[in-house]
Amino acid sequence: MSDKRRWFKSSYSNSEGGDCVEAALSWRTSTYSDSEGGNCVQVAPCPTAIHVRDSKLSTGSPELTILAGPWAAFVAFAVA
Repeated sequence: MSDKRRWFKSSYSNSEGGDCVEAALSWRTSTYSDSEGGNCVQVAPCPTAIHVRDSKLSTGSPELTILAGPWAAFVAFAVA
């Protein structure tokens, strides 16, 4: 698991600097990833969404954000 976290402002923060809350994504590498850099997927679970990225491109890489409901359906399908 990577201990680098990406901080971002909550959607409840405003442009005036009030009500600012910052949250961090804590990335976990899939247990199916190998030590030689192949098949690397990382996820960062949040209460309402799951963030997914390629661990080989962790710095500045594109991320896919999936809402919790569709993610649960995907996982149920994948493990069936």
